[in-house]
Amino acid sequence: MATDYTTDEIMSVCIARQIADGEMVAQGIATPLVVAGYILAKCTHAPNLRFASAIGQGVCETWAALGVARIEELWLGRALMSVGFVSAAADVLPRLHPREFFRPAQVDAAGNFNNIAFGQDYQRLRLRLPGVGGIPDVTTTGDKVSLYVPRHSRVTFVERCDFISGLGHTPDRKRGSGPIYLVSDLGQFDWEDGHMRLLSYHADSSIDRIRAKTGFDLRIAPDVHETPPPSAAELYLLREEIDPLGVRKLETLGGAARRDLLREILAKEDAL
Repeated sequence: MATDYTTDEIMSVCIARQIADGEMVAQGIATPLVVAGYILAKCTHAPNLRFASAIGQGVCETWAALGVARIEELWLGRALMSVGFVSAAADVLPRLHPREFFRPAQVDAAGNFNNIAFGQDYQRLRLRLPGVGGIPDVTTTGDKVSLYVPRHSRVTFVERCDFISGLGHTPDRKRGSGPIYLVSDLGQFDWEDGHMRLLSYHADSSIDRIRAKTGFDLRIAPDVHETPPPSAAELYLLREEIDPLGVRKLETLGGAARRDLLREILAKEDAL
């Protein structure tokens, strides 16, 4: 096993390891950490994986290396079929029951999550977020919903969400289930009896550090352990075949570092 891996690489590897062969997986917009994980699964243990993507609203069996300026080549250009976004979110995906990873701005202990806004008063919001984008349709019916958080902190892991766009483990739920898995830059989690639980901590983290960065009481699995590191083969595929431009790293960066990497990627794509 390798020891010289980065946060984005361990997260994509963890996502890949959640995928079973023959599954349908769904991908949103601007989620390269997830896409890298999906393709890694396709290249290793899940050759019969199929992708449903919000980019182009298509279903694909093949893949292409990640990019920014020409991301449509990965999905639109290789789609077996295409449908409209409303039809995909409300009609197709609830029937296919795909595995899907969402990135929450806030998530509570029950797995309810918020991508709407920060602030208790909707008329005086502190920050408006990207919006729901089909999340209510999927999370109220799906039973393979997972989450990912590139920067684990009390800003994201909260006692109570300001708004709820994704439905968690609630007693009055009629269909589906709450999230079944979450990976962050610090560890891996599931939900035991509807309450978030730590399964493993990454090599540069610890149980105490994760508890300190979580804004609610976190349960700990009896067999909690260090996350198994990526293999040399997994890192080679991520770095050389799937994402040689490093697009997945954009989700772990902010400010000037993110801007600089984005410019570097666009320059390599000859898009500036």
